[in-house]
Amino acid sequence: MDEEYKRQTDSIFSATEEPDEEGTSVYEHHRLTADSGQKPMRIDKFLTEHLGNTSRNRLQRAAQQDFILVNGRPVKSSYKVKPLDEIVILLDRPKYDNDIIPEDIPLNVVYEDSDIMVIDKPAGLVVHPGCGNYSGTLVNAIAWHLKDDPAYDPNDPTVGLVHRIDKDTSGLLVVAKNADAKTCLGRQFFNKTTRRLYNALVWGAFPEPQGRIEGNIARHPKDRMQMAVFPPDSGIGKPAVTHYRVMEDFGYVSLIECRLETGRTHQIRAHMKHIGHPLFSDERYGGNEILRGTPSGNYKQFIRNCLELCPRQALHARTLGFVHPRTKKEMDFSSDLPEDMKQLIERWRTYTAHHNP
Repeated sequence: MDEEYKRQTDSIFSATEEPDEEGTSVYEHHRLTADSGQKPMRIDKFLTEHLGNTSRNRLQRAAQQDFILVNGRPVKSSYKVKPLDEIVILLDRPKYDNDIIPEDIPLNVVYEDSDIMVIDKPAGLVVHPGCGNYSGTLVNAIAWHLKDDPAYDPNDPTVGLVHRIDKDTSGLLVVAKNADAKTCLGRQFFNKTTRRLYNALVWGAFPEPQGRIEGNIARHPKDRMQMAVFPPDSGIGKPAVTHYRVMEDFGYVSLIECRLETGRTHQIRAHMKHIGHPLFSDERYGGNEILRGTPSGNYKQFIRNCLELCPRQALHARTLGFVHPRTKKEMDFSSDLPEDMKQLIERWRTYTAHHNP
């Protein structure tokens, strides 16, 4: 398993690549056009010859993730390049040349020692530099916090964030201060031995108090900013499993707890929409519309007030557990719901008490 982990987590094109969790976008890194006299050639071999700074194994992994497009469509590594094919290579991080600069941004550090940090991220803070967000991110804040640590280089992909959550998701993240810690923690995420619980407010009531969602997750074929769910045996996307438990039923919405077996991009958001329960206030997946309840004027105003109170997907990474990379002790951390979600849930409690949805 160690060799398999190393193979799959080795960076494509020698760049930082973190396990998917709540990433958002893909970015163009290379664009090539085949010559008019191009003879048929496997695309992994073609790109190896033309790029010169990567391996066929890395290109094959990129193709498996739908990161290689020919004439606008994803192709497998066995695709034969034809004359005048337009080839685009994507990655899940932006192409930029700027180093990560330490910035004095407040951090809520839950735990810290010589190997790791656990951070409680607020909603609205971008995790990693991306298109339009080359500064002011959590990574810049971590670089400032560790600026006096000579062993920590924020531009070294073998240290730093082990996983990610989306900009508008709040909650816990773990940071590795050295390469050994990142390798150990990364292996735990890869082997699904970490413990992660999320709280979410979603549209609708559930017929059963708990359930399991299984469905592969891949980029939406028509909207690359969304993820879509496909059957487990479809061969499309990556396998994903989410377990959920209903904590409170407010009739038109429900407070649930989600336990992740896997950590795919937008997993909870995509899985919950797939079963008809989009996250409340999740604009990207339609949760900012009135999906349940009567269309009365008072109710519409109540929903508008709720959306203004929590203008982001109501999702919080509440608990995080793992084995410490050095001491080998089990470590578990928890984070209180942020104020916007607390107030949102309290408003629904009050509404339910007076209106019996």
